[in-house]
Amino acid sequence: MRTDTETSYLNRGDWRDTATRYALLPLRIFLGVTFIYAGLNKLTDSAFMKSGGAGSIGDTMRAARDSAAVPALIDMALKNPVGFGYAIALGELAVGIGTLIGLLGRLAALGGALISLSLWLTVSWATTPYYYGNDLAYLMAWLPLVLAGAPYLSLDAAWRSRRRQRTGGYR
Repeated sequence: MRTDTETSYLNRGDWRDTATRYALLPLRIFLGVTFIYAGLNKLTDSAFMKSGGAGSIGDTMRAARDSAAVPALIDMALKNPVGFGYAIALGELAVGIGTLIGLLGRLAALGGALISLSLWLTVSWATTPYYYGNDLAYLMAWLPLVLAGAPYLSLDAAWRSRRRQRTGGYR
């Protein structure tokens, strides 16, 4: 048994500080990759980007309309389902890339939260029990990133660091 006062690396708290610092990184990676994949999947699915037919955005929205919490959102999207499909796909792609590389991290996370909220209030609202629907879980997963942004291993952090170096201090 050691009786000296020096503590080991594990007991000094360094690993806890490091773990705390990078705690949101796995969430950023997961959400970023998932939203990039979702956006690309929509853009490359020939059946999805149609106003009607099996697997189309139009049929998906029409099927969800009567069970949605906010059917007016679906009615608005049904005015141009293909345009809405492209908007969602490109939005998911932008949110995923922004989150993954930490570019405008809070804004990207807010975009992801809004996409997840709109999908929860429309397409997955009727899922019972509610915790089987993934859009509510995605909405909750985005909230820590909305609050914290991408403070480490991100373009946002690199820009902050560079700005501090140029101005000679913390601003």
